Amino acid sequence: MDVAKSLFLGLTASLIALGGAQAADLLVKAKALEYVKICTLYGPGFYYVPGTDTCIKLGGYTRLWVMLNSNGMGGTPDYGAGGANNRFSNAYTARARQSLSVDTRTATEYGAVRTFFQAAFNWTTGSYSGLGNGSTVYQSIGGVSAPNNANPGAVAGGAFTLWYAFIQFAGFTVGRANSAFDTPWEEYPGGNYVELPGSSTWDPVNQISYTADFGQGFTATVSAQDQVQHDTSYIWNMSAASAGSIAAGVYGGNDIAGTAAPDFIARFRLDQAWGLVQASVAAHDNHAAYYGATELTGHPDDKWGWAGQLGLSIKNIPTGPGDSINISGVYTYGASRYNFHDYSGVPAARYGSTSLLGAYQSVGILGVSDTVFAPGAAQELTTTYGFNAGYNHNWDPQWNSSIFGGFGAVRYNATAKGYICNALVANLSLSSGIAGCNPDFNYAVVGTKTSWTPVKNLTFTGEVDYSILDQKYASGSTVLLPQQSGIGKPSGLYELRDQRGLTFQFLAQRSF
Repeated sequence: MDVAKSLFLGLTASLIALGGAQAADLLVKAKALEYVKICTLYGPGFYYVPGTDTCIKLGGYTRLWVMLNSNGMGGTPDYGAGGANNRFSNAYTARARQSLSVDTRTATEYGAVRTFFQAAFNWTTGSYSGLGNGSTVYQSIGGVSAPNNANPGAVAGGAFTLWYAFIQFAGFTVGRANSAFDTPWEEYPGGNYVELPGSSTWDPVNQISYTADFGQGFTATVSAQDQVQHDTSYIWNMSAASAGSIAAGVYGGNDIAGTAAPDFIARFRLDQAWGLVQASVAAHDNHAAYYGATELTGHPDDKWGWAGQLGLSIKNIPTGPGDSINISGVYTYGASRYNFHDYSGVPAARYGSTSLLGAYQSVGILGVSDTVFAPGAAQELTTTYGFNAGYNHNWDPQWNSSIFGGFGAVRYNATAKGYICNALVANLSLSSGIAGCNPDFNYAVVGTKTSWTPVKNLTFTGEVDYSILDQKYASGSTVLLPQQSGIGKPSGLYELRDQRGLTFQFLAQRSF
């Protein structure tokens, strides 16, 4: 011990002596330390990057999010294992998230040059699906509202998700940002966490946009944005219809070709102290692949669809300081994602009980596409319309509540209905036949939430959501569904009937 202590003291003395010599040199060589300075040009939280005229702001949040009676985050139990309404349905699904953002701005003779980045790290409860032999396999959930991916060795799903990465300069926005088609509240008019139909989605998208500011709060934006996944739902080739896909609300084979054209957006907005009003339109190219397995089978010609949306927000209404009402309405023709967006719960297949003699259970099947076609025929464009609205009320500085709802409807033309109904009769033995077949549907979600902020930037939220699947098949219609091992459903006779779903959400979030 004495030897070790002597060695330690000797080494320490040597380091002190060496440090003293270097410190003497530093007294001569070191420059004055440049402290970080506050930047007041762009609001609170910005600082100058040392040695530059660029201002930077770091932000983000930490969140725990728990869904009850759902297998996904922000969704109602209307599809997959959640819609099965059996032992594969999760009693709860939980997600831990850390979000980080970086905002930089530099003043130039053309105005501010801005870059913005935001990403998140998520860890989410997954679910189990059946293998058809009395065993199950784990399905992890990859990013935000992503489809399940087989991962039997994992306990939950961890994923990195990039939300924003864009540059703004002289009116231009380039990169991954919110669509110009969106209203500021997107599908969350009540600050809700459930995904409502009846509007375009929050989901950012790659784009090149230009915004002209005409003063007095009036702006106009034109944009070209990537349509892949974000703006394309399904292009159904009815020759590839199968019993298994129809049972999940996918009435035909999804026959989308490679990229041909972006979606083109135009938006006009008026922002005032009382709120805002906005109109936006989109053009969407439906670019199908081939009728059959190879290019020799030919293909349908492209058809352009479109969407239009109106939005209105009224602030500081008489019910209380900061209270607001947000409303949006949308109509689409061959561009269904602008209503039933990529986070929505449609296509859907939700199961329930039945009193129909001979039927095993009931099921509500909802399917939405951009177009429908048969071999040798043209694409038939699908019509949808919907709206969502929310009322936000502040009880006091710590407590606030909202009520909200969204509605979406799908309507197929006579030709598309003929294609779909023929597939239902041929693959599922629809009991009502062509005469009682109508794949049109309505889908609605309503809910309420209350949030408590005991201290600044720390919020606890509770939310209740109720979904309604309103299908239009003739009353008493039945189908013969195949065995669906993944969700534990046996082959047999099922009644086609409207369905309901109820979910609860709890969140704790600390922002910075």
